[in-house]
Amino acid sequence: MRRRPALTCLIVIGLVAVWGGARAQTRHRIVSLNLCTDQMLLLLVPRQDIVGVTSLAADCSNAVMCDAARGLPVIRQTAEAVIAARPDLVLGGVYTAATAILAARETGLPVMQVPPAERLDDIPRQIREVARAVGVPERGEALAGAFARRLDALRRVPSVTDPVAAIYGANGFVTDKGSLSDDVLTHAGLRNFTTVAGMGRAHFLPIEMLIARPPDLLVVDRSGVGTSLAQSMLDHPALRDAFPGPHRVTIPARLWLCGLPQTLDALDRLARARDALERGNR
Repeated sequence: MRRRPALTCLIVIGLVAVWGGARAQTRHRIVSLNLCTDQMLLLLVPRQDIVGVTSLAADCSNAVMCDAARGLPVIRQTAEAVIAARPDLVLGGVYTAATAILAARETGLPVMQVPPAERLDDIPRQIREVARAVGVPERGEALAGAFARRLDALRRVPSVTDPVAAIYGANGFVTDKGSLSDDVLTHAGLRNFTTVAGMGRAHFLPIEMLIARPPDLLVVDRSGVGTSLAQSMLDHPALRDAFPGPHRVTIPARLWLCGLPQTLDALDRLARARDALERGNR
């Protein structure tokens, strides 16, 4: 996983301090240049206050809030498009649409960049920060509080004897330590296969190697409908035979692609899958 440069971290921290310390100001013309901030906006503000989201917001392969995003204006991630939209707040990530965000900042537009959530505990904090930025702190507090309560109810105490799970995606991509999905595994009472196997920073694992050293649970990280060769390998007969019944669970990638309240649905599914494994071993 890429580490955020020190300067970027300072910028993000500075913005959080500004939003946190200032009196909440309701925003009525908000532009989002990042899929995750698209969805955060849809959770927090009325549709009429959103003047632009990314083209991915209505794509159900990537966005859990896709139905709510339909019909919203799509904005190109260019300096010209953002400035022409006359927003009173620009939301974005720390890696995408850099030129548009820089142009917005240089023309005096309020900008907030939200880093990717790497842990479940990041999510309620980010909800509160974005809610303050858009001027709806009470709404943010309610969402963050509900998230924290549900997380506490689902959380499992990790143990060195927990079952091992491999998150397996298109092209044999496996998830390593330090990611949001890895943290979801831990909270579900599962150990990440890449950590247990000592794979280091490796990201791709052939089917043959996975079957030769099988984890207790295969977590199929499905981001589409399986029409491509990259996706179709997830339905390979050898995988179906090696991981039958309770040893396999499918998680739509959109549930943990962004840190959102719906990410807890992935945690719930994994906790149930772990329980099914335990019942099968009795």
